[in-house]
Amino acid sequence: MQCSLASQPFLTLEATLKTRATVLTLVMLFVGLSICFAQNPNMGTWKLNDAKSKIPAGASKNTMVKYEAAGDNIKATVDGVDGQGKPTHNVWTGKFDGKDYPVTGDPTSDTRSIKQIDDHHLELTVKKGGKVTITGTIVLAPDGKSRTLTASGMDSMGMKMESVSVYDKQ
Repeated sequence: MQCSLASQPFLTLEATLKTRATVLTLVMLFVGLSICFAQNPNMGTWKLNDAKSKIPAGASKNTMVKYEAAGDNIKATVDGVDGQGKPTHNVWTGKFDGKDYPVTGDPTSDTRSIKQIDDHHLELTVKKGGKVTITGTIVLAPDGKSRTLTASGMDSMGMKMESVSVYDKQ
């Protein structure tokens, strides 16, 4: 009887240590992912600076872009206005690895790929039905306070378009 009582606390201690080790491992994983995303200067909320941008009249524009961690992916939430001034909202979740990931809420595209060249340069490709409709480059300013998207391609009406959108970090 005394032997069984002595073994019970040992099993509880062993289970407690395993639980603590598991929790500590998960916490460290979460902290590591957070640090990785926090170190990427492209993460955060970016607001369009109309005065510095060159967007053709009647073209749609993204007025706010937010990049945030979503597990081991990046979630981009984009708000703006279409060519008629109506509000737009779309979401892209993927990685900056140059692979196509689905876009929801955008009738002019169904996939988007973003490839990180280095901390200050990204390449963007937008597709609809597997066909490239827009390509662009995103350049982050050395101070990390602004970024410029230079894009070209076809608008929703099949017309060639080029734009330069400057965003300020919020």
